[in-house]
Amino acid sequence: MSMKRAQAGAFTAAFLALLLSASHASAADSTNAAQDQIRAELEKWTRDFNSGAASEVCSLFAPDLISNFRGEPEDTYNSLCANLQMALADPAKAYHYDLEIKEIIVSGDVGVVRLVWTLKVRPKNGSEQTKREPGLDIFRRQPDGSWKISRYMAYEAPYPM
Repeated sequence: MSMKRAQAGAFTAAFLALLLSASHASAADSTNAAQDQIRAELEKWTRDFNSGAASEVCSLFAPDLISNFRGEPEDTYNSLCANLQMALADPAKAYHYDLEIKEIIVSGDVGVVRLVWTLKVRPKNGSEQTKREPGLDIFRRQPDGSWKISRYMAYEAPYPM
């Protein structure tokens, strides 16, 4: 009888180890998938902004957005979207963003992205100005499964950085 118990115990231990291993692999796969989704959202926004797609530039942000840019008043979803759309509609200037993702960390339904945006502003009758904007974006998984920025902090840094 003890041999059967030992075999059953060994089988149970091996089965639990397999389950834990599968669970860990599944969590890693889930984290990698979330990181890929967040990266894709940021890259899509960059393409949308740079192509002047004013109707799409708000799609990266959650309705509960709160954003802070050093020296500027706090923005909400509505005020940030209005500012972005107004900038894209300005015929006197052309804007272009480059994205540099430093790190994406995901834990559950929250993702944190350390990044640097490089903004090039070219007035129609002037020389181009370049601003580097390091920042931290906090994404939340939305009820529909998408990832949106709900909080961000950014500041202008001396160029080059």
